[in-house]
Amino acid sequence: MTYKRKKYHRGDTHLKKGWRTKRRTKDLDEIDEDLKEENVKQLLHQEVDLDKPGAAQHYCVHCARYFINQTALHSHFTTKVHKRRLKALELVPYSIEESERAAGKGSYIEPQKRKIETLTVDSNAETISQSKLVKMDS
Repeated sequence: MTYKRKKYHRGDTHLKKGWRTKRRTKDLDEIDEDLKEENVKQLLHQEVDLDKPGAAQHYCVHCARYFINQTALHSHFTTKVHKRRLKALELVPYSIEESERAAGKGSYIEPQKRKIETLTVDSNAETISQSKLVKMDS
């Protein structure tokens, strides 16, 4: 019997989407750096940039996304994507010391959790509301 080539071989086309970086978002440790108070103020009060959606005036710090208007931003706050991101940001990112402890160079300490709430800008008073990052008691 002669060899017949299979027609159903997928190759690596199913992996190509993961290799693309076109829609790559910030990693959690980069967003954790953005959550510091001085960086939050800069991100929420950006100058007008006409190249970005909504002229860079409507920004979600947790998801690192720009929105076209205030209603789109507030409807984003109720989506699963935003809530998942808040849940993922509850754990404090790993540090070098924690990686050394995991390798056996010290005693293990459980990862700390913190309470993160959505950060918004109050348009009337130009203040950051709900910006407290409170550590949760274990």
